[in-house]
Amino acid sequence: MFLKNCWYVAAWDHELIDGKLLARTLLEEAVLLYKSETGKVVALQDRCCHRGVPLHLGRREGDCVRCMYHGLKFDPTGKCIQIPGQDTVPAKLGVRSYPVIEKDHLVWIWMGDPAKADPDQIIDFPYLRDAQWKGIPDYMHYNANWLLIVDNLSDFAHLAFVHTKTLGGSEEYAYKTKPVAVERLERGFRVERWHMNAAPPPFHNKVLPTAEKNQPVDRRNIGHMHIPGIFFLESMFSPAGSGSENGNRKGTKEYRNCQFMTPETRRSTHFFWTYLNNWEGGDHNISRSLHQSLIEGFLEDKHLIEAQQVVIDSDPSFELQAIASDAALSHFRMTLARLVAQEEAARATQQAAAPKVVKPHEIGLKA
Repeated sequence: MFLKNCWYVAAWDHELIDGKLLARTLLEEAVLLYKSETGKVVALQDRCCHRGVPLHLGRREGDCVRCMYHGLKFDPTGKCIQIPGQDTVPAKLGVRSYPVIEKDHLVWIWMGDPAKADPDQIIDFPYLRDAQWKGIPDYMHYNANWLLIVDNLSDFAHLAFVHTKTLGGSEEYAYKTKPVAVERLERGFRVERWHMNAAPPPFHNKVLPTAEKNQPVDRRNIGHMHIPGIFFLESMFSPAGSGSENGNRKGTKEYRNCQFMTPETRRSTHFFWTYLNNWEGGDHNISRSLHQSLIEGFLEDKHLIEAQQVVIDSDPSFELQAIASDAALSHFRMTLARLVAQEEAARATQQAAAPKVVKPHEIGLKA
């Protein structure tokens, strides 16, 4: 179900301020996230190895965390370093720790083999750290499989029907526009789509100066989707007929949409996002307006996607059928399935080669 050997977004950095112990289920594993006293992010299995009490119910002590049931104390590597009333701590006593990196206000976690955790594999999106690009980071929870959200973001045509009065603008977008480029990448895809001489969509029209409101625009969207579920959308709105398709950017306004889907379980998802612009200057109400418009639009998606999940759960034999506009999302699903299969095959080979460990309760059992 899940690709383990890759980086997932576990949290925004602001979710860990003020010494908070953040409990978050990721890929059906309970994880505790916190910032140590030295400012480094720590990710541990959220379950004391003694009696299974969640560690997020404990307290942070410097760089460590203490379980508040019997007082076992764990360091950032997950090793138990203190047991009240017991002088010796068994060397193997501890909890799993996860590789974790803080970058561009995001906390990234590696849920697979720690030895394979390469920081250079984290997808780079420089707009997240460029002070010129402003936006409000946010989080949303979906009661649906993360791939249904990936499907939704892979298909620009739905803008016309789901978001007619918010992010889309009109049903014309579905009928008159087609992708001018669909690139199938090794670990994702890139799709470019233009809509010429169109009315500005409501979310964009709201933040335009009075003289530019309701004026027709040439609209370009370039979407990038990366394994395991990372989406970047570059949007550009230029005065209609200004030649933006030929590189003229006079009068153009641009946005950068960043979205990160991390599975919570096989039927629920953590959704991290921010919508950036580079032209608001000191008017932060533009970011606030865009933020509210995106929430409105995402709730329109969420309503349908969660309804999809209910239908799929009610009939496991139901098979999703593809149409022409599904080329990008079909490529993504096939790519992910191939990577998961490769990972599972490698794990099975490793397990088969490992020596059999006989557990105490198995001794004396008949074959």
